[in-house]
Amino acid sequence: MKKEDRNVYIANMDVEEAQKIYSEKLISGSSFEEIHVLESLGRITYRAVYAEKSSPHYTSAAMDGIAVKAEKTYEASDIHPLTLEEEKDFIYINTGHLIPASYDAVIMIEDVIDLGQGKIQIIKAAYPWQYVRTIGEDIVATEMIIPSRHKIRPMDMGALISGGIEKIDAYKKPSVGIIPTGSELVESFSELKEGKIIESNSRVFEGLIQEYGGESNRYSPVEDNLELLKQAILKGVKENDILLVNAGSSAGDKDFTVKAIKELGEVVVHGIAMKPGKPTILGIVNNKPVIGIPGYPVSAYLVFDTFVKSLIYSYTGQKEVKDEIKAIISKRIVSSLKNKDIIRVNLGYVHEHYVATPLSSGAGATMSLVKADGLVSIPQNSEGVEAGQEVDVRLLKSISNIKETIVSIGSHDLIMDVISDMMPLSSGHVGSMGGIMAMKRDECHLAPIHLLDMATGQYNISYIKKYFQGKKMALIKGVKRLQGLIIAQGNPSNIKGIEDIARKDVTYVNRQRGAGTRMLLDYLLQKLSIATTDVKGYDREMTTHMTVAMAVKSGTATTGLGIASAAKAMDLDFIEIGFEDYDFLVPHDFLEDERMKRFLKIIQSQEFTDRVYALGGYDCKGIGEIIVID
Repeated sequence: MKKEDRNVYIANMDVEEAQKIYSEKLISGSSFEEIHVLESLGRITYRAVYAEKSSPHYTSAAMDGIAVKAEKTYEASDIHPLTLEEEKDFIYINTGHLIPASYDAVIMIEDVIDLGQGKIQIIKAAYPWQYVRTIGEDIVATEMIIPSRHKIRPMDMGALISGGIEKIDAYKKPSVGIIPTGSELVESFSELKEGKIIESNSRVFEGLIQEYGGESNRYSPVEDNLELLKQAILKGVKENDILLVNAGSSAGDKDFTVKAIKELGEVVVHGIAMKPGKPTILGIVNNKPVIGIPGYPVSAYLVFDTFVKSLIYSYTGQKEVKDEIKAIISKRIVSSLKNKDIIRVNLGYVHEHYVATPLSSGAGATMSLVKADGLVSIPQNSEGVEAGQEVDVRLLKSISNIKETIVSIGSHDLIMDVISDMMPLSSGHVGSMGGIMAMKRDECHLAPIHLLDMATGQYNISYIKKYFQGKKMALIKGVKRLQGLIIAQGNPSNIKGIEDIARKDVTYVNRQRGAGTRMLLDYLLQKLSIATTDVKGYDREMTTHMTVAMAVKSGTATTGLGIASAAKAMDLDFIEIGFEDYDFLVPHDFLEDERMKRFLKIIQSQEFTDRVYALGGYDCKGIGEIIVID
């Protein structure tokens, strides 16, 4: 072979630069297909999936015991035990069984004294909805179960099925062809002799391709012949989305890969500044990526990891997952001495350390697993973990994803689901005051708030000045959202306004203490001189607007104060009270963070405002405006 026929490297190119140039040349190959949920394990969602049914879809017992009408038990006490008669005052019921409409509470069987002859005795009163799982307690129809670009895990499948989902749109798995090259290669040990090498790299590639979400398609080794290699490449390109050619990428007189790719298409990069892995070829044939990978096993693995893995991920939307980190627990976890407790947590990287925030720990709370970033194990014989203590977290999501994630703790709104589908955002719903306190403890980057100053009628600013004296903060203007009374279709109870929630025939459902919506209710009740004790159901608390709407939808409440979009999502009627300011509190110095810049860009985008207006009950005028508060 003449010297001029030998291969020469185009450049000794920086790895990142090579990746950038190559990705700009490639035509995006990602597409989606509809698949059954039962076949979705490990697949990546192409778009967000929203529940079609609520879970549970009927009111059920959360414990084995007896179902009772709570108000008939109020006289029970240690001093004056109450005797109840079966079928007249109670029925026996098992966990998960339907609770008849005539009952609204369950007493655990351990707290029941059997007197025989169909009679029992209790020494403690039940309260309404005690040990009762109401409709939508876990999943509310129309709420987002999993976002787009999410790798489906077994717990996600359970949540999808519970939410009434049969089929989803998932990214198609790219088919990755593998062509081993070299006249010295053999495929069986019986052929192995001096001068021959057992081919193994392609088997490694097969495993990696499947692990990273692709479909592998391995071909028999091609000997060192330019024409045979060109034929194999054309066949491989036709039958696959991505093609790997292993070996033959260097500058020897039998290394035909670069010449074959050049004659059939384009060599974008030949030679990268990585050792081992220098003679890598990044090519394109018939608009499909063809990558020449060096033959040495270590080089082959490193090049695959650097270029092929990211390419497969670009087809499927995946992100790499690590194993375990240490994090500071944000609030105290009380644990039973009897058991090893597994706590689901959200993770965020706040002020140079990881913060783990516990999620709902109920055994039936499927969504806590779906939303969790990690798991914390509390050992048996431990009383728990104190706030501020360092814990080990087993990761369910990648470190890179967690570090990219904005941690939002505060008021609930449906627009937070929209934002979390457009960027990495972890949203904890603890109410506006809960968000203020989390911000003071440096446990979040952002706190959605809508706090009404009862003296001035102004939203948010006075609370920020009160709780962050001496600290420079910023209030990012969010949306104007419509608050009102959520009521059943047709308004069968003839609700006309706030004053009607004090009627004896009306059952109200409230938001949790510290929620801005609850503070708004208290303000309205004060104006009307209505005592909270006159509101039946005032002490029954929900943590989101959707669970308030579901309580009305299921008939366990007549009405509740909430946002118009929640009523619309649940196909309920709505009585307008007025618009309020739903804004975002952030530390002033966080405005320069790339995550916050991305957040601002998203909430001011046309796509975001279009999606918000589609929810109903919002005004996005002025969104993204920043008010600095010293």
